[in-house]
Amino acid sequence: MPGSETLNDADYRALADFRYALRVFQAFSESRVAEHGLTPQQHQALLAIRGAAPAAVVNVGFIADRLILKPHSASGLVMRLEAMGLVVRTPSPIDRRQTVIALTPKARALLEHLSEVHHEEIVRLRPLLKTLLDTFV
Repeated sequence: MPGSETLNDADYRALADFRYALRVFQAFSESRVAEHGLTPQQHQALLAIRGAAPAAVVNVGFIADRLILKPHSASGLVMRLEAMGLVVRTPSPIDRRQTVIALTPKARALLEHLSEVHHEEIVRLRPLLKTLLDTFV
């Protein structure tokens, strides 16, 4: 599928099927996180914090970058997560002007459960996704 002029009906079907599979997973994820009182964006923020590289400075800017949000939107998201008891903010030991964001034990337990459920679904979808991805070679 190098250029749009070479796309054929099968290519469009493959793209449609791939987008559909992604949407199925997204709907699954949205449903599971809602069962625990989270929005997809809140779940994604918790994942971004937990999945940050050890050397990363997890602050509002980091979350804004990882979730493709404007800083003020990320700040509001962090405030809501903090009010839910899922994150804490502490002054950075390196630069006291910055605030570092960390997960609470409550968030870690919740994220562990949700991640196990998501992992199982990804394993279930893996053959389909692999087949769809292989059509794009």
